[in-house]
Amino acid sequence: MKDNPQTLFARLKAAAPEEWSAFARHDFLRRLGDGRLGEEAFRRYLGQDYLFLVQLSRAYGLAVFKSDNLDDLRQAAAGMAAILDEMGLHLKYCHDWGLTAEEMGQMAETGATTAYTRYVLERGVAGDLLDLHVTLAPCVIGFSEIAVWMKAEYAETLDDNPYRAWVDLYAGADYRRIADAQLAQLDHLLALRGGPGRFPALQEQFGRAVRLMTAFWDAGLALNR
Repeated sequence: MKDNPQTLFARLKAAAPEEWSAFARHDFLRRLGDGRLGEEAFRRYLGQDYLFLVQLSRAYGLAVFKSDNLDDLRQAAAGMAAILDEMGLHLKYCHDWGLTAEEMGQMAETGATTAYTRYVLERGVAGDLLDLHVTLAPCVIGFSEIAVWMKAEYAETLDDNPYRAWVDLYAGADYRRIADAQLAQLDHLLALRGGPGRFPALQEQFGRAVRLMTAFWDAGLALNR
């Protein structure tokens, strides 16, 4: 997938190339993409991802509350519905890996899971709708970009990869629609709420969110040792 360099998301990434590369080409993802990631580490990651999605649902609920017009209300409600639908697919996928919702719900969040998701919620509470969506972007849009890259990078070996279903989910058309909606919402909110002087603060928030997401991969990789 090629970026339109004029979008806010592309500008945010371009202003933090090293941070984005560390996140989007992390060794955890490379091991997942070529199948070298240990199965127990993947199961633990799935459990953390379930807890992660619970908090992202709350973030979209916050976006509903922070919206002050019908279009933004609808976008936030659609985002929450999409995340809840994703959770349904996630639960089915986790069941195939021997994990139940009850088991995952009783897991303790890792520090990395807590750090990113609570940062998103904090920025949503303290800031406005644009702040909230900027901090969501590395996750919501990033997963789509990462999976599309994986599908191309590991095309010759994906058929034998036990994690292919994960790649297919986030590279697929259904998730792409979620990511595209997030891309469009960022530009919509910037037009309504932004200005030339606001970009540095948005970039700082985006960079911190990317670093916290990188720490989420670090935690997943640590489970592989």
